[in-house]
Amino acid sequence: MIVLSAIGDVTRFTHPKQLVGYAGLGAGVHDSGQKHQDKAITKEGRRELRWALVEASWGAIRSDPYWKAQYEHLKKTKHANKAIVAIARKLLVSVWYILTKHEPYRHFDVETIAYKMLTPVPLAGIWSQRMDEKALKGMTRPQFAKYGLLRLGVGQDLTRIVRSNLPRRIAPAEEVLKLKPDLRPPD
Repeated sequence: MIVLSAIGDVTRFTHPKQLVGYAGLGAGVHDSGQKHQDKAITKEGRRELRWALVEASWGAIRSDPYWKAQYEHLKKTKHANKAIVAIARKLLVSVWYILTKHEPYRHFDVETIAYKMLTPVPLAGIWSQRMDEKALKGMTRPQFAKYGLLRLGVGQDLTRIVRSNLPRRIAPAEEVLKLKPDLRPPD
């Protein structure tokens, strides 16, 4: 929630670089007529956003094989703290694409995305287990998971997932479209 509240209306950032600059995670540069020098992050912008992304990055490298591999690769040439800040920047770019383009996280399959919508995750902090009834907008958790999938344009036929030998129900698309007819594509 800190990330979403610090970003506010994401549509005001037309490119992910603008959001990275807003968070102060962009590299500083010293440019004179004769010399170009890259520097550390600028630290301009929203301090709590930088903090939340760094904390989310630590969680991401512990729980997601993709981010762990990215971190290990960066750590070969950078100090661990610089590598985690680089991961935080990459996470913020991913957040921008997810929020503005309504694209699913590309390193997950549809079932994993649905599972993450049913269970708490460190990065998002807004999924169904952490949401109160008002935030669920009158939907059950299985309906909320399907609602999220439909908004992303994936998983229309998915009604059940199995993780750790536990089956979990995902609401059918028709059930959610009755509650949220605005998701129905125009004829």
